[in-house]
Amino acid sequence: MELMCIPSPSISHLIPMVELAKLLTERDDRLTIKVFIMKQQSDSKVSAFIESHNSSSISNRIQFIDHPSEDEPTTSFDFFSFIESNKPQLKHVLSKLTLVESSSNTSRVAAAVLDMFCTPMIDVAYEFGIPTYIYYTSGANFLGLIFHIQALHDKHNQRIVAYKDSDTELVVPSFVNKVPAKVFPYGLFDNSIFFINQVRRFKETKGIIINTFMELEPFAINSYFNAKTPLVYPVEPTMNLKGETHVTQEPQNGFDVMKWLHDRPLSSVVFLCFGSMGSFANDQVKEIAYALEHSGCRFLWSLRKPPPSGGIASPSDYTNLEEILP
Repeated sequence: MELMCIPSPSISHLIPMVELAKLLTERDDRLTIKVFIMKQQSDSKVSAFIESHNSSSISNRIQFIDHPSEDEPTTSFDFFSFIESNKPQLKHVLSKLTLVESSSNTSRVAAAVLDMFCTPMIDVAYEFGIPTYIYYTSGANFLGLIFHIQALHDKHNQRIVAYKDSDTELVVPSFVNKVPAKVFPYGLFDNSIFFINQVRRFKETKGIIINTFMELEPFAINSYFNAKTPLVYPVEPTMNLKGETHVTQEPQNGFDVMKWLHDRPLSSVVFLCFGSMGSFANDQVKEIAYALEHSGCRFLWSLRKPPPSGGIASPSDYTNLEEILP
């Protein structure tokens, strides 16, 4: 039995998808998984991760199908247009697999697991009669919020942007308590139509696999049981904690951090991390640093350098933190 996994073209989404694939193959010996890779030719981190995975002793039942982009953008990069442009490549791959299946005893593709941003690929999977599932790498709370915003928009003709900077407290089914709208991320207001369209497409799938577990978000997960949403499957956090594969040439840095953490008292460290694409302007970094210093708490901060404006690069690491910290 085969499964097709389709991560977003980003190392921060590829790693959780591969960890999910490893988890699934460990639970069922009959399962083999193909991971469809969409990547820019200049994305060295994705290439390094794939090479490291292929040379390791990790499950040989996980295979990568690598299709680098032929048209490399030079000044701008539209993430979602790039995903859309890869639909023909996925169709070609599934066509070849279908031919192999029909001419041999090879197991058919039983389902496709799509990254939360890869909803355009639902169309391709359905052309081949392949059921789809969404892998949602954020939590059950936030997913419930997006479903609620979509319901307000489609069923009650209410626009979330009307609540921007508002003290109005909203009742969200996946939240234990009412939440003032002004604390929601600004991107939720500025890109509300994107999120609404995203969850509309989620509803076309067979289910949503969420990167969480019941003990962490019991209220949010239980809120889906009577909701008009696809079935949800909390699978546990999918993290690469064993370090079998690396995307940098300096894995020792990670070991040093873990050793420092192990030497600190329990529950004594504040952790700040805004994802591999998260970065802040200089003034914001300084304000966060002042707040951390005045808090008197130990902290671990994953600080990323913003990419040059107008370019297509991702945030990078600072070579000298003194140039940015006060």
